[in-house]
Amino acid sequence: MTINIIINGKKIEAQAGQTILQAAKEHDLHIPTLCYHKDLSPTGNCRMCVVEVKGGRFLQAACVTPVWEGMDIQTDSEKVVKDRRLTLQLMLANHTANCACCDVSNECELQELVYEYQAETPAWGTKGTRYKVDSDPNPFIHVDMNKCILCRRCVQACAEIQVRDVWGVAYRGFQEQIVAGAGTTLLEARCESCGQCVAYCPTGALSTKINYGQGMARAHQVTKVTTTCSYCGVGCQFDLVVKRGKVIGVASNPNSPVNGMALCVKGRFGYDYIHHPDRLTKPKVRRYLLEGGEKLKTNRKSEIANPKLEWVETDWDTALNITAKKLGEARDYFGSDSIGILTSAKCLNEENYLMNKLARQVIGTNNIDHCARL
Repeated sequence: MTINIIINGKKIEAQAGQTILQAAKEHDLHIPTLCYHKDLSPTGNCRMCVVEVKGGRFLQAACVTPVWEGMDIQTDSEKVVKDRRLTLQLMLANHTANCACCDVSNECELQELVYEYQAETPAWGTKGTRYKVDSDPNPFIHVDMNKCILCRRCVQACAEIQVRDVWGVAYRGFQEQIVAGAGTTLLEARCESCGQCVAYCPTGALSTKINYGQGMARAHQVTKVTTTCSYCGVGCQFDLVVKRGKVIGVASNPNSPVNGMALCVKGRFGYDYIHHPDRLTKPKVRRYLLEGGEKLKTNRKSEIANPKLEWVETDWDTALNITAKKLGEARDYFGSDSIGILTSAKCLNEENYLMNKLARQVIGTNNIDHCARL
């Protein structure tokens, strides 16, 4: 059912049951948020999205307040702006003042709002470093709770998307803190190291440990290239973060049609093979195959010293022609069922279909299987 509301003097239509924030977003009206994320249940605890509703006694959190017929809303009144600025100042009072060397500077949502509202650190200063930095021994997630604003996005992402409930809230009042498990380490709290909490954290409280300090968030230094994960056949997409011709990290792409912000531990953190010195970038074949000779019958010790058995780099056409020739010879001499083919979940569906066709129609065998079944 459609209802009529007024936002900043402009009459708009909204759907019954929508929140003020949802209605505003549909009409490109900006309301700042910190704890809110479209993938997570709204909680209204950060109070950045407060708006003034005509007839209301208090400012209302737009992310959790439903609209009603004839509702008159002001999103940028003097009272609203003053309240948001005060909220930011209180956050800064509990925040470390090291934005210049923060690893997520330029992508920090708190930093953006502080600039937008020209909020300054309160005169009484900040609490400084209260918690140990990166004291958790997990290999992937850098934890600095001195930068936490208690938005609870990490708690919700872990509970609602990954369904692990690793993160929780401990203590009350000024001592309130986000903790893993019951104050244990991440791995002891059954963390899968998926990095969901890192992707949804709006500040530098949770970041990536393996590329910490490489300037992942410096937009003028990096380029983001959207690609498809190579680890399995699900087809998750993400952005490779490239700096000076080298991949330095992976960032969630919220527009990915298959996975959205979600990634597994391999997809998010297993990118270092790209520039590994042991990675093969060209096909290799034994030297005797290139020279047209036959393999000598040797024992293991003489194989190591035999120059004809040395691996030599070559081009793809040469390598594929040798492979096709050897497969043909094996089929003709030993029979079709002497050959077996194993396909991979890292390939496209179309590529696996072609391998199936190669096995059954070209080679003539049903000996074909898939690595996902192993």
